[in-house]
Amino acid sequence: MARSNQPDLFGPEPEPDLFDPDWQPHAYRADPDDVRAELRQILAVARAAKVIPWDPARVRLYQTIFPQMTLWLPDEEAAQLRFEFETEMARLEAA
Repeated sequence: MARSNQPDLFGPEPEPDLFDPDWQPHAYRADPDDVRAELRQILAVARAAKVIPWDPARVRLYQTIFPQMTLWLPDEEAAQLRFEFETEMARLEAA
């Protein structure tokens, strides 16, 4: 006996058109102020540290995402932030 409040898994609902010419992907746009704040926060932690303040997995994460995040900023600012991050990482790795 079938329950009337349970949806039919094999009902006649149409499948979505996978090749819909009107479909548009959602474009994500990061807020440069949010990106800038997060990058500066990471830099502040690095600058305040005498030794690497993160575990190895977090270091690899920051070494990967920090340069990528700078791509949301103007070119000159992005280059300066990458330079500062690399400088701090070199200082911490030498400690």
